[in-house]
Amino acid sequence: MRYWEDFRAGDVFIHRSAPVSAQAITEFAREFDPQPFHLDPALENDGLLGGFCASGWHTCAILMRMIFDSYLEGSSSMGGPGVGEVRWLKPVRPGDVLELKSTCLETRASASRPEMGICRFTWDLFNQSGDHVLTCTGTNFFGRREAGAS
Repeated sequence: MRYWEDFRAGDVFIHRSAPVSAQAITEFAREFDPQPFHLDPALENDGLLGGFCASGWHTCAILMRMIFDSYLEGSSSMGGPGVGEVRWLKPVRPGDVLELKSTCLETRASASRPEMGICRFTWDLFNQSGDHVLTCTGTNFFGRREAGAS
């Protein structure tokens, strides 16, 4: 079990995804973001995104799964209040293998809830070519091993 006390500013967690499939891209798009460039694998280099690609929201969902697999699973996670600005820097294409780099920016004890600590992270996704495809920041709450200890 990983508790708040186990996180330090500067900690980095790396995790790789499975390849992103065209089927997963279209299934997500049909349900949540049915824009043509997320639905048609035959789409050529048309438009701003240069053809068929994953929805940015799909990329965020992949990010969340990778965060879970990287360090939330088996932790004392208590959720979080949200994320900061999300930037989709490059499209995610079928066959891309994504790498997550989670960097702990800061940790602090909660002033109002002694059983909880707060960690702020930056999350960066890169494709197999090293292209930066997504960046965002967010906050996670974790249970403390010893509530109220300094």
